[in-house]
Amino acid sequence: MQRPYIFCHMGMSLDGKITGNYMDAPGNEAAGKLFYHEAFEKDGVYPNQGWLSGRTTSDDNFTFYKKPKLNLHAAPVPNGDFIVPTKFKKHYISIDPHGKLAWQSNELVYNTTHAAVLEVITQQVSNGYKDFLRRQNISYIIAGTKELDAALALKKLKELFHMQTVMLGGGGVLNWSFIQKGLCDEISIVISPAADGSTKTPTLFQAQAGLSDTTPVTFTLKDVQAVSNAVWLRYLVNK
Repeated sequence: MQRPYIFCHMGMSLDGKITGNYMDAPGNEAAGKLFYHEAFEKDGVYPNQGWLSGRTTSDDNFTFYKKPKLNLHAAPVPNGDFIVPTKFKKHYISIDPHGKLAWQSNELVYNTTHAAVLEVITQQVSNGYKDFLRRQNISYIIAGTKELDAALALKKLKELFHMQTVMLGGGGVLNWSFIQKGLCDEISIVISPAADGSTKTPTLFQAQAGLSDTTPVTFTLKDVQAVSNAVWLRYLVNK
């Protein structure tokens, strides 16, 4: 395989939402611990070298919609990818085709997990933004002209960073586009015993014009477990 094994690992409410007020509901702790354990702790079922999310997910959780401080008069940066050696065993891979995320550091902390930040950008990203990433010592790879070339991005993750397994972690638009492109191998869903009924929060999978459509995809059940008051479902994606 010319790419890492990709598993989509998500926490979800009973009404199919991946963010929202339900996450703070009493009794949701077991689901949160299960989600984190299986993909981020040493004895979890999914050892991996990185987890991958879209720009909105990165902004929601890590960069908080700040604006990057660009030097519009920066000298032209060298062509191609920019790879920074790191002491960490894991990367946080952010899909940022237009170069908008305002990272403050090249390191990221999520609970007890420490990771190096890795941006996936396209050729249209400005010299100023690439200079911004270089000044932050943040690795980036270029995949696509104006829009993301997901297959190329995954190929580079394997070839340049030697990643064998990568977690796909949202949002719903990114999840669905990877599945429809045949770039996701397995689905892992931790269902919380909670719901909030919101119609404004994203669902597990969402089609978006230009990226994906509503052509159905089917799955084969791999495993199901009840853990405390949560349910953990695992499916293989049918090719």
